[in-house]
Formats: sequence, C-alpha cells, structure tokens
Amino acid sequence: MGRRPRRALPFPDDTMAITRDPPPPGSAPELLYLLHGDPSDLAEALAGMRAVDIAEALTELPPSSAAKVMAALPFDLAVQVFDEPELDRYRYEIIKQMDEAAVGPLIEAMSADQQADLFRELPDADRARLLRRLDPPTQDALRLLLRYPPDTAGGIMTTELVSMPTTWTVEHALRYIGEVGRAKETVYAIYVLEPKDNRLVHVVSLRELMSADRHLHVGEVGDRRPPVTVEPLTDREEVARLISKYNLLAVPVVDEGGHVLGIVTVDDVIDAIVREQTEDVQKLGGMEALDAPYTEIGFWAMIRKRAGWLTALFLGEMLTAAAMGHFEGEIQRAVVLALFVPLIISSGGNSGSQATSLIIRAMALRELALGDWWRVALRELPSGLTLGAVLGVVGVTRILLWQTLGWYDYGHHVVLIAITVGLALIGVVTFGTLAGSMLPFILRRLGFDPASASAPFVATLVDVTGLVIYFSVALLILRGTLL
Repeated sequence: MGRRPRRALPFPDDTMAITRDPPPPGSAPELLYLLHGDPSDLAEALAGMRAVDIAEALTELPPSSAAKVMAALPFDLAVQVFDEPELDRYRYEIIKQMDEAAVGPLIEAMSADQQADLFRELPDADRARLLRRLDPPTQDALRLLLRYPPDTAGGIMTTELVSMPTTWTVEHALRYIGEVGRAKETVYAIYVLEPKDNRLVHVVSLRELMSADRHLHVGEVGDRRPPVTVEPLTDREEVARLISKYNLLAVPVVDEGGHVLGIVTVDDVIDAIVREQTEDVQKLGGMEALDAPYTEIGFWAMIRKRAGWLTALFLGEMLTAAAMGHFEGEIQRAVVLALFVPLIISSGGNSGSQATSLIIRAMALRELALGDWWRVALRELPSGLTLGAVLGVVGVTRILLWQTLGWYDYGHHVVLIAITVGLALIGVVTFGTLAGSMLPFILRRLGFDPASASAPFVATLVDVTGLVIYFSVALLILRGTLL
C-alpha cells in the first residue's frame, strides 16, 4: 500500500519556503517537510529508511529539527541512528536540543565505542552531567575507553563481547549466547577465559560452537593456537593490518596480564582507517589535517589549516629565488639556460613526490620499518639514475629536434646545451628520488608523522637543490663557450 498524498505545508522562515510538491523521499528536505505535517506521515517515512540514511539526512538538518526527528523515531531505531559514525561530529548539537530525560536511555543503549566518541566531544560540564545519568557499569566502561587516545586500539574498542570460562559445555555456551547476544555488538567470536585468573586462552567462532558436540567443553572446541591480540595503545593502523592479515571480524584488546579489555571490530577499523587515510591525504597535499568534513569546516578554520603550510612553502621557495640570484651572471651570459629552469626543477620535484608517496604508503602498510632506510636508498639510487637518464634522453632529443626543424635557434653550441640539460636532469631526478624516499624516514626518526613529507614540501626542497645542480653542470660543460 503506497503512501497517501500529502498536502502542501508552510514552513518556518528559517527552514524552507512554501511548496506544493513534497521533496524526494528519504531526503533531509522531506524530513523537514514532514516535521510540520501529520506525525503519522513522518513515522511512515522514517520506517521505510535505513538507519545510516536517516543519520546522513540528520546532518543536513538544523540541530533543532534533527532532535525532533530523533524524538519521532522508535527507540530501537533511534539507537541505531545514533550509533552511526556519520553523526560523530553532530551528536552533541542534537543532544543539546533534546529532552535530557530521553538522552540518558539513548546513550545507555549505544555501543560502547560510539559512547566514547560522543563523550570525547562533550564539554566537561555536560560530560559529568550526562555520565551521572548512566548505569554504574556503563560509567565504568566509558571511563576505561576514555583513558586511551582515539587513534589506538583502546580508543576504538568496544567492551560488548561474549566471554566464558573454558569449563563451560557447548550446550551451556549456546544457551548463554541466546540470552545475552542481543545486547552484544558481535557474537561471531567467543572469548574463552582461564577460570582461575580470567586470562584469554582461546577464541572460538560461533560456527565452531554450533557444529560441535554439545557435551564438549568450549576450551576443547576449535583451533587451540594462541589467539591474535593487541594491546590498548596499539595504533589503529596496526590493528587494521592484523585484522586484514588474519581475516578476522574482531581482534581482542588485552592488558599486560592477558585479560580482555574489549574488542575492535572490523567495521570500527574501517571507520578509523577512513579517517586516518583522509588525514594522510590532506597532509600529503601540504596542509594540516581537517578536524571535520570539508563541507562543515568554517571558513577561518580552513584558512588556518592551509595558511601555515603555504607560508612555510613560500619561505622555502624564497630560497629558490636566492639561488636564481646567485647564478644571475651565468643567466645573463647564457639566457638560453633560463628556458630550461622550469623543466629541470619540476622534474626533480615530480620524482621526489613519487618516491615520497611510495615510501609513506609502504610505511603505513608496515612493509617498511625505520631500519629499512638503507635498503630503500640502495633501491632508489639506481631507480633515480635510470629515470633521470630516460628524462635526459627525452630532453636532449627535444632540443636537437627543435633546432633541426627550425622551431627555435639555440645557437652554435646547441649540442653542448643539450648535453647540459640531459646531465642536469639525471642529477636532479636522482637527487629528488633519493631525497623524497629518505625524508619520511627522517621525519619518523624525529617523531613526526611521515605523511608530513608532503609533495609540495618535497618539491620545494628539490627546487633549490635542482637549480644548484643545473647551473653547476652548466658551468662545467659550457665554461669557455657560453660561460
């Protein structure tokens, strides 16, 4: 049975203008439209939407309207919507517009990791006030999660897991899972503990339990190899690597004594890695990582994020101008050399940016460690020489071809000019490749994020050295002729 036709409704001035036709189904404008109409229409529209789609629509509404939509949702669906990562930076604004009596149960029912994300956003006064509305076990779990940085395993883990002692029978275990499963984020993996000290000794899958003899103990089911675990301060990228390597749906987080603190699920890792890679891409572009989505960050916040790096790069490029000034006499005696300056420095910057991108990605995937710098240098040196030779041949061919076809007259010393450009390209590209590949190692050794070795930063570094190499080669080859 289809939805009944809706009448045109006037909207408040701060939302939408009067319209005769309803907006597209499932959109933020439709929810805004329905807020001021028949409540049953709004309930019907929301019932036909997925939680993630509702969350996405809420981010496009004013907080007061989003709060009204949340109030119209059935409780179970409201919890699912509030659990969606799409609302990460918007939950606090919605909560401020909601009845506080309704907020406590909503937060109580959220998954533990999303609760922690929410409380990290709250001002201290609101955090203390809302924390008092939660049950003591939830308060304890939150305090545990908030102890760890958000980019670590402890910061993204959830405490909602299924654990049991090794002495339980399979029948007992399955009955217990049936009783508590709905309150847990995942029941695909069951964590088996030593009864004496509650140390994690085994992980068994739900499938293995379902297919096992009901009279066996859970400690006897499945593969008895030591479980893959991480510590609470393990970086989230390393957690993602382990989950991918061992094809896991979740990995347990354990303390020094082997006790399970929580688990990191694959969906939480995906959300975390999307944020991590977004930050890395922004840093590679030569700016600070944004704290919010592009469309939500304020104008002056965007300026602050970009101006610092641009200023630093501008000051770096001033060294390029200084290098040009140092070789001013050579340029005046052989003006033709100035024609190839953009060609030379851009080739060095491009080769350096390529090498930097490759090394940063390899470091992120744990393919390279800090001690591998010498292996990279031995690999990149011949690569740089070869790439420089390729570009050098292209450069020499271009100069000789233009002279032969009469498209430009380089003078009587065209062959020497071509050789100068070719050798300079070999030197500049080799240096750019080595500099670009070594810079991430240097930054990591100094304690900085290797992604800070952005393409613009490498290009600026190579610009200055590229000019020095170019004019040094020119002095060597053209001395006594043009110079």
